[in-house]
Amino acid sequence: MREIRQLWSHRVSIRVRLTLLYLLSLGLMLFLFAGFIQRLMEISLQSQADTALELAATQVLGHVGEDDGRLAFENTDALRRITKDFDLYLVAPDGTVWDSLGYGDAPFLESPNTGYSTIKEGLRRRAVEWRIFSQQVILPDSATTGWLQVAQSLDYRDATLRSLTGHICFALPLLLILAGGGSFLLASRALRPIDKITQTARAINASDLEGRINYEGANDEVGRLARTFDSMLDRLQGGFERERRFTADAAHELRTPLTALKGRIGVTLSQPRQPTAYEDALREMEGQVDRLVRLSNDLLFMARLDHREGGPPLDAIALSDLLAALVDQVRPLAEAKAIVLAESVPPGLMVKGDMDLLIRLFLNLLDNAIKYTPSAGKIKVQAEKRADRICVSISDTGPGIPPEQLPHLFERFYRVERDRVRHSGQHFQAQGGAGLGLAIAQEIARAHGGTLTVQSDLGKGSTFTFCMPVPS
Repeated sequence: MREIRQLWSHRVSIRVRLTLLYLLSLGLMLFLFAGFIQRLMEISLQSQADTALELAATQVLGHVGEDDGRLAFENTDALRRITKDFDLYLVAPDGTVWDSLGYGDAPFLESPNTGYSTIKEGLRRRAVEWRIFSQQVILPDSATTGWLQVAQSLDYRDATLRSLTGHICFALPLLLILAGGGSFLLASRALRPIDKITQTARAINASDLEGRINYEGANDEVGRLARTFDSMLDRLQGGFERERRFTADAAHELRTPLTALKGRIGVTLSQPRQPTAYEDALREMEGQVDRLVRLSNDLLFMARLDHREGGPPLDAIALSDLLAALVDQVRPLAEAKAIVLAESVPPGLMVKGDMDLLIRLFLNLLDNAIKYTPSAGKIKVQAEKRADRICVSISDTGPGIPPEQLPHLFERFYRVERDRVRHSGQHFQAQGGAGLGLAIAQEIARAHGGTLTVQSDLGKGSTFTFCMPVPS
């Protein structure tokens, strides 16, 4: 039995299994339906026979009279039509036959009762079944009584049922063959997208994710599977492309300071120098090392965010106090560029989140605002409650961000310093980092179930808005 199950599940294709299961269910339904029809036909023929017997008995009663103290048939010529299909008996109360008409092949009941009876005569395979209707005869103005028995052979019924059975036995296999061919074609057509999915999946590898099913059929289970498979491939391709781009950008960002370090060390060692020259070279190399450390820390932080299971630990945080402390922390940097740093944060705002992550998010946004705002500019930090969310906005009066760059702003290693516009009369050029700050801020926002968005107008400035759910 186990081998049969393994053969069924491993060697028989799905379309063949579907076809066989469909044929099995269809055959069972047709068999039950045929049995029902045959039984219904048998009951109908039986009812017709009983009605005919009762009608014949009613007609015969008008031709029964008395002869020498016995019941006898009168006007037998009028009964000839009835005796073609029925045998007629007049039976005495003691079970003897007083009179009979017909072929005389039918049996009679020696102890009849009013109603219908069925008698079989002969061997099992050649048995003849008779249906007999018995009715008591009481003549008016006479003390003689007896029984009228009308008998009819049920051979015609059995012949009809055998003919019906023969037609069913011929039609059922033919219907099953036609249904099997049709179901196999339908199963093949329905499973055709599955074959295409299999072929597409085999052709896909990490270096080629362009293949798609492009199913255009009905929106059924198979159609939804094909479209879901294409959607999954789109996501996988996007993920692989982001991963490749991230790896390439990370390698480039790491290579730049390493190349600078190696070049500076080579120049320094090429000839003897004064102590002050060595000190300058070491300070320059220290800056490159600091850049490497910052980049490595950012990459490790991104990796931890990507592989964090579940959300960050949520603690009750007084957002008003946190923003006030962070604004005071960066105020010296703003004052060094003569930037006005204003805040509009109502007291009593509470959120639930990870204190360290939120500090990093807001410091990234404030650092960018100060970095890209020209001297004598203005930065405004504003917080408010909007329905079921608390939103913090940081606006600057910097040069703004080109519209075509906004969709890519939160991508890793994406920088737009070269695309920032310069105001007339101002020779401002922002010096950016590795392009991970906003990507990290976006991941922190998502980890808190919030959103980070940006609005920017060229020449007018930018506004970054972080919204997170109100704590329950």
